[in-house]
Amino acid sequence: MINRFFYKASLADFIKSSLTNILGVIAKNDEGDSVIEQKHAWLAEISILQKSLDSWKQESAEIIFEYTIPRLGKRIDAVLLLQERVFVIEFKVGETEFLQHDVDQVLDYALDLKNFHQGSVDRFIVPILVATNSTEQSRTCQTSHYDDGIYEPLMTNHANLGEIIRLVLSEPIPPKTYAVALNDWARSRYAPTPTIIEAARTLYMNHSVEEITRHEAEGEQLERTTQYIQQVIRDTKAKHEKSICFVTGVPGAGKTLVGLNVAIQQSNEDLAVYLSGNGPLIEVLTEALTRDKQAKEKALGNKITKKEAEREVKRFIHIIHRYRDNMLGKVKIVGDRLIADTTTELEDEKAGYGEVENIAIFDEAQRSWDKDHIAAWLSKKKGLVGFPMSEGEFLIWSLDQRKDWAVIICLVGGGQEINTGEAGIGEWIRALNETFPEWNVYISSQLTAKEYAEGKVKKLLEANEHVVYSEDLHLAVSMRSFRAERLSSMVHYLLDCDAEKTREIYISFSDRYPIALTRSIETAKKWLRQKARGNERYGLVVSSKAYRLKPLAIDVRCKPDTVHWFLDDINDVRSSLFLEDAATEFDIQGLELDWTGLIWDGDLRYNNGSWDNFEFNGGTKWNRVNKAERKMYQLNAYRVLMTRARQGMVICVPKGDPKDSTRLPEFYDDTYNYLKSLGLIEI
Repeated sequence: MINRFFYKASLADFIKSSLTNILGVIAKNDEGDSVIEQKHAWLAEISILQKSLDSWKQESAEIIFEYTIPRLGKRIDAVLLLQERVFVIEFKVGETEFLQHDVDQVLDYALDLKNFHQGSVDRFIVPILVATNSTEQSRTCQTSHYDDGIYEPLMTNHANLGEIIRLVLSEPIPPKTYAVALNDWARSRYAPTPTIIEAARTLYMNHSVEEITRHEAEGEQLERTTQYIQQVIRDTKAKHEKSICFVTGVPGAGKTLVGLNVAIQQSNEDLAVYLSGNGPLIEVLTEALTRDKQAKEKALGNKITKKEAEREVKRFIHIIHRYRDNMLGKVKIVGDRLIADTTTELEDEKAGYGEVENIAIFDEAQRSWDKDHIAAWLSKKKGLVGFPMSEGEFLIWSLDQRKDWAVIICLVGGGQEINTGEAGIGEWIRALNETFPEWNVYISSQLTAKEYAEGKVKKLLEANEHVVYSEDLHLAVSMRSFRAERLSSMVHYLLDCDAEKTREIYISFSDRYPIALTRSIETAKKWLRQKARGNERYGLVVSSKAYRLKPLAIDVRCKPDTVHWFLDDINDVRSSLFLEDAATEFDIQGLELDWTGLIWDGDLRYNNGSWDNFEFNGGTKWNRVNKAERKMYQLNAYRVLMTRARQGMVICVPKGDPKDSTRLPEFYDDTYNYLKSLGLIEI
């Protein structure tokens, strides 16, 4: 476990303690070897705070140094707990200016405490940035217009920190009973809900899954599923068998987090690999972890190139296609069968002709390619004719080549197939029944629901003698939208055209998770910019079939650079924050933002209690989509797009143009009126 903080004391004890004693405690609790610059900074911070806080040394107050913010992977320089207020103090020792990214940093800390720390949620939080050598400082203080008890960031220098604190304390606060006493603040539960990028970063830095979940129920849920899978791994290894686990969960429940958790933990003991066919997800996670690895090593004074950092990350995280292609180099097709090609690969004592990993975690397993799709692709791209297996069956075959033991963990999303050629989970089960009947099958009890293999899973498995059903393999609570755990249910009923049920669910969380409705893309952009604070991330999302948004400067044929879109700041035109490039369901599935702007085109139109599906022909008109499978893909695309925001979203349904036959108002009006009838906020 990481330390929650490096130093904590009453204000009286802090004031009377020596600089060297306090520094000794801080340095002792630092997990790394602090560089000399950091120690000098701590000495300066201690000295400034002792002088600034002397006036309040008789009060019941506490000072904390280096308080951990696990979700952000950082620590607050100092937290002052005084007169029922939480002062979040960030120092920039030696700085003469207040840089915007430093202001955002201290505001991010305040927002994180307000959203995720039980001792802070009902208190006033005061972010203060101290540029020690600045000649400027804030003259007034005010709380945010969001009316959530967070002050607008205050700025000061080393000499006037006490004056700023006194200014804040001069403003009375209403008396109330707090959920957590101020002297218990440091022990209060920090319970975040991370984005998958933040979660991966935090796990990679050797934190535990409990430290990056929001509620005990969520932490227990994720840990329970992880422990169940690890027990399957232990049993399978001990018995020299082959096993497969199917993990289900509602959108945003943490399936990917479970997969990454297992991959990272198991990689310390047995070789494990996290695989996904989701290219953007792999690219973004790999880049984020690589950047973090570089930054961590640099902070420790170690030289490491980006390639070296990336190489370490890629030990356990791969795009499925590269894993698959490596195996393809070791096989040959004989009739309608695959066999190992002994002329290209020596047989290993344990791995046989398989890969080095005993454990493969396959994210979004329902999106694996069917036999026809992969055969056509391999024939065209690789010149490999007559491939006899689906992608899922080939992954099982690949692990089956091992001579010792193997485990596959399939992470399965329901109702999320969004592309032609995706086999669904039924294909995995068919392969197990027909080709690998000796494999143990551990299956989520929820996999029998209709959104998985059209509800036929139980029937498909009824003759299989190696099946174990377990509730522990299902994640029931969404973590993504920490303000609206029922968002995925609301979206389900919205797309089912059940207006009454949609309204009922939305009312239950509308005060915590706003969903705005507009007909102007500029209004939508303005709403996003106004809602986001600090480094909260926002961006535009659209359906991949939204071809007639070009007049609104959105061209779905121009793909965003997903790494920069998700990771870079507002100064980069490729960033989501620039609101120029829009992400489609393919770019953003498995990832999320704090706020999203969904621009709704004429590809999906509400019509008297149901949806009409269309696809633009590229020139003059929309063609109606009648095939059930393609209609399902379109609905699932919007399902993905409407469940990407963690804190709220705005939906823009354009007005259309009566002079443009491809953008007539009637293509959009009924959809807008339907969404309006659900109680969404018009802006």
